[in-house]
Amino acid sequence: MSWWEWVLVGLAGAIGAPLRYVVDTVVTERIGGAFPRGTLAVNVSGSFGLGLLSGLAIYHGLPGPPKLIVGTGLVGAYTTFSTWSFETIALFEEGERRLAGRNVVLSALSGCRGRRAGPGRSVERAVAWGHDDHCSPGQVPDLRGVHRR
Repeated sequence: MSWWEWVLVGLAGAIGAPLRYVVDTVVTERIGGAFPRGTLAVNVSGSFGLGLLSGLAIYHGLPGPPKLIVGTGLVGAYTTFSTWSFETIALFEEGERRLAGRNVVLSALSGCRGRRAGPGRSVERAVAWGHDDHCSPGQVPDLRGVHRR
């Protein structure tokens, strides 16, 4: 990894961390409640973004430096496992065991679903934009669950 990649990963992280704060705050203020919806929104949207990035890398040949900068720097700083675990334990300790369990299940399932949707969306967009020539027939995923306009 070159010195400029280190710098760009740091700069992307400097964007991702405040973005996480903004999204978390806006969602929490608009919806409220004891359930940590802001953190859930951040982690699910981050999972989707990482899935989209993975799809671009796998199916469209996105090179290493953008994957590193966006995936590790931006998305890595944007998503948060530590806040999720802190909020889950806090819910449990406050006697909100059902909300804590719901947070674990929703975060895991929604995060996986968001990550899974990303590659399909990147392929769908490439096909819609007429750039499907970058996908070899063996690499195109099953798009039956992807909604098209």
